[in-house]
Amino acid sequence: QVQLAETGGGSVQTGGSLRLSCVASGTTYNQCSMAWFRQTPGKEREKVASVDIGNDNSKTYTDSVKGRFTIVSEITKNTLNLYLQMLSLKPEDSAMYYCAARLCSAVAFENWGQGTQVTVSS
Repeated sequence: QVQLAETGGGSVQTGGSLRLSCVASGTTYNQCSMAWFRQTPGKEREKVASVDIGNDNSKTYTDSVKGRFTIVSEITKNTLNLYLQMLSLKPEDSAMYYCAARLCSAVAFENWGQGTQVTVSS
């Protein structure tokens, strides 16, 4: 089992920046991908950015955040750390942001953090 814990959310004005962090602990060796999702009330959860863990380290971004957000992964002895640097924030970026991990044997992201709120005011 892997446990995920996010930190770093908060309230900023339009154009501001935030850095989200996620620590994945427990059984991490079999996680092949990590991602940041976001969700606002009444809407489906949206994948913001993802990164493949390991040699490939390929990254994907949803179109609305390309050029503004950067996802970074870090492998330590006991944890997988995931970061999301968010620049030039817009009100439409306001959401609950979730860290997620996907097993190498799975198709979908099945492990989730509790979420951290990001609020961007105009």
